[in-house]
This record gives sequence, structure tokens and C-alpha cells, in this order.
Amino acid sequence: MTASRDPEERFLRMTTRPVDRLIPGLAVPTMVSMMVTAFYNMADTYFVGRISTSATGAVGIVFPLMTILQVIGMTLGVGSGSFAARQLGARRPDRAADAASTAFFTALICGLLLTVAGEILLEPFMLLLGSTPTILPYAAAYGGLVLTGAPFVAASFVMNVNLRSEGSAVLAMIGISAGAVVNIALDPLFMFVLGMGIRGAAAATVLSQILSFAILLSHYRRRKSALRITFRGASFSRSIYAEILAGGLPTLFRQSVSILGAVVLNTAARTYGDAAVAGMSVVTRIMLFMTSAMIGFGQGFQPVAAFNYAAGLTHRVRAAFWYSVRIGALFLSAFSVLILSFAPEVLRMFRDDPEVIRIGARALRFQAATLPLTSFIVISNMMFQYIGKPVQASVLALSRQGLAFVPAVLVLSRLFGLAGIQVSQSVADLATFLAAVPLAAATLRTFRSGNPARGSGTGGTPAGSPSGIPGEVP
Repeated sequence: MTASRDPEERFLRMTTRPVDRLIPGLAVPTMVSMMVTAFYNMADTYFVGRISTSATGAVGIVFPLMTILQVIGMTLGVGSGSFAARQLGARRPDRAADAASTAFFTALICGLLLTVAGEILLEPFMLLLGSTPTILPYAAAYGGLVLTGAPFVAASFVMNVNLRSEGSAVLAMIGISAGAVVNIALDPLFMFVLGMGIRGAAAATVLSQILSFAILLSHYRRRKSALRITFRGASFSRSIYAEILAGGLPTLFRQSVSILGAVVLNTAARTYGDAAVAGMSVVTRIMLFMTSAMIGFGQGFQPVAAFNYAAGLTHRVRAAFWYSVRIGALFLSAFSVLILSFAPEVLRMFRDDPEVIRIGARALRFQAATLPLTSFIVISNMMFQYIGKPVQASVLALSRQGLAFVPAVLVLSRLFGLAGIQVSQSVADLATFLAAVPLAAATLRTFRSGNPARGSGTGGTPAGSPSGIPGEVP
């Protein structure tokens, strides 16, 4: 019987297998799905860059809109997923399924409301997001079509996160990756062969999102998941929403302030013209690719943290934390060296405009210099979310793109002009890292008294449980 069909087998795997074998198995599929998703966002930027600098800038303007869709789905998905993971760890699968169902249908409704409101206020919305008059026609054409896929995007994030939270990362990867591959294939077909231009890129994105939605939903309908998504299971009760929001608020804060950060960045950059908006847009997509890889790896850590924390095995949470931080830092350091060495060449792949390359390469190098710090920030934030510490998670979630980034852009752009904009993300990353260290250290110190495993700190049979099931006594 597979782990996805047997809650007991999944519980034993998550609480007894050595973390240096467990986390990669969960993380690799998630990393693939996250990186493929980020890659097809980069593909949109690449193909749109063949049109003009203003069109390239439009992708950056619509980026906050894409983030709004993620806010809905990720808030509900992470909130229900963290609660579901703890319920599965505590062997209460019915409560886990109720949370997943409630989050799924709430996401569909919220996505539909965003579609209607966004289409009515499309051009003012694009201007609010930082569009220049020359970018606006491209941004409205691209964003208008993207909005039609909002319900599917939001609900897909809920299903994806819940699959990862229960330890079914491969199923989550299949749905997301299939849509991404289709998007990359349809981009040039719609844009150039059919002559749709930037609207073709948006149409390809929406169709790929619908495909991902259908595949992910099929996993639940065909009972490949340990959870069940049914309208009958959606309680819409205050208690369920309280649990979802408790776990999802840090994600809501992080994603919401990232929207604010993107708008502030676009608004500051447009002072220096379309080339500045386009250059910073390309840099954002490139860095998103690597941070998505880190987040994907961290999402392999999340269910391990939730299951073992709920089972009282805090020593395994600590071991999993440090293992994830080390691997993530090594990976990001390697990428940082490549970017520092070849920043102009990377920018030229997306838009062969000397001014875009000049502006973007400098910003890209600044961000690459502090990129390895992201490992500690991401893993700390995910640990707090999945062990039920929303205050600490929210502080870190607000810092990188809000409490640190927005003031950095506003202050440094006034003091140093364009150079201040280019260095602002690196300053924010350093400040967030300095905030994460004492918060994580305080929590990790409390784990030292956790039940030690027999044999090693990364696996084995929990002490006091001869059968390997915490809570069972001789």
C-alpha cells in the first residue's frame, strides 16, 4: 500500500526516517515544480522581450497582480496545509480534510471576485501598479487576460500546498509542471505564429493554469491524496477559518508586502524611464527563479517540521532545520558566484537593450551578493509557520519585502537615485537575516530538551516507543 493511501505508513515515514534522506525526497519534486513555475514566468519575460522594452516592462507591472493571485491561494493553502499536516500527525484525517475543502472553495470564490473587480478597473489598476503611459497598453492587454484565470490559480495553490503538506510532493509537482511545460510551448505559438503579441503570452498562461488546476483536482477526485476535497466537507465555520488564518497569516503578510514592495519598486523605477522598469523587472524574475528553488527545498522541510513537532519529536525538527539551512546556503552560494561573474550576459538573454542591461546587471550583482542569506531566512520562516508560531513567522514575513525593503527603496532612492533602487533588495535581505537569527535561536534552544532518537539525531525510533509510534507505551 502506498504512503499516500495509508496515513499510518506516512506517519511512520515522516517521524522515523533520517531527515537527510527524508527531506530531499520531499524537496526535489517540490523544487522542480517551483523552479518550473518560475521558469515559465521567465519564459514569458523572454518571449515578451522580443517585442519591445515597454512590453518587457509590462511583465513587471503585472507581476504584483500575479502575486495577488498567489496571496489568495498561498494564504489559504499554507493555512489549511499546516493545520492539515498537524492533524495528520495527530491522526485526525477528517479534520484535515475539512480544512482543505474549506480553503479550496474559498479560493475559488475569492478568485472569481478578483476577476470581476479587476476587469472593471483594469487601466486604473495598472497605473496603480506603477505603469508608465507607454507601458500601459501592453500591461492592460497582458493583465486583462491573466485576470480571467484568477479562480483557477488561487484554487490550484490550495491543492498544491496541501499535497506537499501531507508529503505527496510528487503529485503536486506533476500538476504544476505539466501546466508550465504547456505554457512554454504555447508562448511562441500564440505570440508569433498566430500574431497575438503580448496577449498571446497571457492566453498561454491562462490555459496552462487551467490545465494545472484540472490535473491537481484529479488527484483528489481519484483518491491519490490522503485528503478529500468535497463541497460537503467545506464547513465555512469560524473555527476552521481561525485555524487556516493562524497558519496562513504569515504568508498573507509576506505576499501582501511583496505586492507593496513591487509597486513601490515600479513607481520608483519609472522615474528613470521604461528601461529602468524593464531592467528591474527582469532582475526580479531571475532572482525569483532561485528563491523559488530555495522555497521549494524549504517546502520539503515543512511537513517534516509539522509532523515531528506534533508528535513531540523536537530533536528531529532541529536536525531538519540545520540540514535544510546548510544545503540551501551551499546551493545559493554556487548560483551567487555565477551571477556575479556573468550578470550582463544573463540580462542580455531577456532584452538586448544596452540601457536595460546596464541598469539590471548592477542590481542583479547586488542581490546575488546577499542571496546565500536567504537560506536561513526561508527555513526559519517555514519552521515557525509549520510548528504553529505565527507571530515569529509574521515578523520575518513582513521584514524582507515590507519592513525592510519598502523603507530601503524609499530612503535609498532619495539619497542615491537609481543606485539606491538597485541596492535596496540587498539591504533588505541583510536586515531580515539579522532579525531571523535571534528569533530562530530562541526557538531552537527549546528543542534541545526534545525526546532524543535512538541511534542518531536525524532518525531512528523515538525513545519510549518500542514500536516507533510516539505515544505508544509497552
